[in-house]
Amino acid sequence: MQLPIFNSPELSPTNSKASELVGGRKYSVVSLGCPKNLVDTEQMLGRLDAHGYYMTRSLNDADFVVINTCGFIESARKESCSVIEEMIDLKRRGSIRGLIVTGCLAERNRESLMRDYPEIDSLIGVFGRNEIVVEADRIFSGINEQRSVFRPAPVRALSDNTRSAVTPAHFAYLKISEGCDRLCTFCAIPKMRGKHASKPIEQIYEEAKLLADSGVRELVIVAQDTTYYGIDLYGEPRLQELLEKLDSVQGIEWIRLMYLYPMFVDEPLLRTIKESSRVIPYLDMPLQHSSDEMLKRMARKVNKQQILELLTLIKQVIPDVVLRTTMITGFPGESEKDHRDLFEFINEVKFDHLGVFTYSPEQNTPSSKLPNKTAPATIKRRFNELMAAQRQIAFARSKSRVGTNIEVLIDSELTTQPGTWLARSYAEAPDIDGLVYISSQPDILLQCGKFVSCEVVASNGYDIIAAPVSNPW
Repeated sequence: MQLPIFNSPELSPTNSKASELVGGRKYSVVSLGCPKNLVDTEQMLGRLDAHGYYMTRSLNDADFVVINTCGFIESARKESCSVIEEMIDLKRRGSIRGLIVTGCLAERNRESLMRDYPEIDSLIGVFGRNEIVVEADRIFSGINEQRSVFRPAPVRALSDNTRSAVTPAHFAYLKISEGCDRLCTFCAIPKMRGKHASKPIEQIYEEAKLLADSGVRELVIVAQDTTYYGIDLYGEPRLQELLEKLDSVQGIEWIRLMYLYPMFVDEPLLRTIKESSRVIPYLDMPLQHSSDEMLKRMARKVNKQQILELLTLIKQVIPDVVLRTTMITGFPGESEKDHRDLFEFINEVKFDHLGVFTYSPEQNTPSSKLPNKTAPATIKRRFNELMAAQRQIAFARSKSRVGTNIEVLIDSELTTQPGTWLARSYAEAPDIDGLVYISSQPDILLQCGKFVSCEVVASNGYDIIAAPVSNPW
C-alpha cells in the first residue's frame, strides 16, 4: 500500500495554523498499483491541493479518503477491495466522513463495486480523475447520494501538469502515453485504459521541464507500451526523437526507460540511448515467456529467436546495459517442456532483474477461455523454480560488483538506523529492484537527491553495500 505523504510539510496535523487554514477539509490517499496509476494519483492530489484541500498522513485525522485502485490481476483486485473495506469500517465508526474510490478497479468493476459497497460516496473511473474536486466538494455539501463519474478514453492522453508529488522530490514518473493497442490474450488493460494515445513531444518536454524546475533529478519514463509511442500522432514510432528532446532538459541527470515492448526496439533507438548524456543504460522489457508455443498463445507477435537476436543486439550496442524483464508462469496450455524452455532461457540470458507473475485468468480476455488450465500447485512449483534460478543469478551479480566504483542517487535515510542511507545506482529502478546501502562518514555530507561516488564493499542478496569516496555533486 502506498502510504499517505505530506505535500506541505510545514502544515502538519499538529500545527494549529494548518488546522485553521484547512478548515476541516483534510484527506488521506492510498495509491495502489503501477507507476502509471501513481501519476494519476498525483494529478488528483494536485487538483485537491489547489482548491484548498490538505493531505494528512493520519487516517484518523482525515475528513475523507481517496483510494486509487488497481484492477490488473486477481491479487491486485483483492488488495484494492481489502483497502476499500478497511476504509468503509473507518467510515462506519465515524473516523472519516467520506470515501472516494478511483482508478482501474473502479473503471473495470463499476457496477459490482456500487452494489457491493454502497458506503462509497463517489466512484471515479480512470478518465474521470480531473473531476476529483467536484466529488470532494460534494462530500461536504450534505448531499447523501452515491455518485459515479466515468468518461470515455480521450483521443489524446490527458495532461499531467497539475501534480502534487507522492514520490521523493528528486525523482518522478513521466507518463508519455495512455492505453494500449496490443491484444495480448492475458491482459485486460486495454479494457480499462482504452486505446493507445500519445502526448505530443512538446507537451512531454514541458512536463519534464516543470519537473526539473521542481528539483527532480531522475525521470522514469512510463507508459503501457513505451516503444509504441507516437504511432497514433505521427504515423510511426517516435520514442527516439522524444528521448533526443528530453536529453536537453537542464537539471535532469537520469532518464530511465520502463515498459519497452520488444517490437520497435531497433539499432537507431539503441544508439540514441547509448550516445545520450542523460538516458541511462537501463531497459525494462517485459518478455512474458520464451517458448514459441506460449508466445503464440499469448499473441506477443514475437518468437524466441527474434528475442534472442534482439538481446544480442542490445548488448552489442550498449555493453553496460542493465536488463529487467517479467515472465508469466502457468499460462493455459503451458507444458513441462515450455516451463523447462523458460527455465533454461533465464539461466542462459542471465537478466540483471527478473520478476515472475503467476497466471491469473482475467474476465473477458481471450486466455480466460483457453483450455488446458494449469493446476495451482503446478503454477506454484514452477514459480518457485524460476525465482530460485533468478535468485542465484541476482546474488552472483551482486557479489561480482564488490570492489567496483559506482555513482548512486541518495533516496532516503533509514529511520531505524540513522547514519545509514538508501540509494540506487543506474542499475536499480525505484521500488522494484535492489538497493544500495551506504554508511555516512564524518567528512562526507549525504542527503536525499544528491549523487555520490561510492565503492561497493559487500553484497547482501539482491542488495549491495557501498562506502562513499567523494563529496556529493
